[in-house]
Amino acid sequence: MVKLRLKRCGRKQAVYRIVAIDVRSRREGRDLRKVGFYDPIKNQTYLNVPAILYFLERGAQPTETVQDILKKAGVFKEFRPNQTKFN
Repeated sequence: MVKLRLKRCGRKQAVYRIVAIDVRSRREGRDLRKVGFYDPIKNQTYLNVPAILYFLERGAQPTETVQDILKKAGVFKEFRPNQTKFN
């Protein structure tokens, strides 16, 4: 199972990447794809919306924190779970 979750990048200041990663991997483990960036201090986010929608349509589950970030950005308005694409 794939999850969308945060991966810490900063040493002194906490800066996170939003990644698609296998559930069994640890937090700093190898990710499948980087799909966003989140800086809680400056309250900045960058999201690769097409990549996020790709993983959500294929059953990826976001963590609570990532889900809150995606809701604020309005990603779930574009998400249609019943329309799965098979390439």
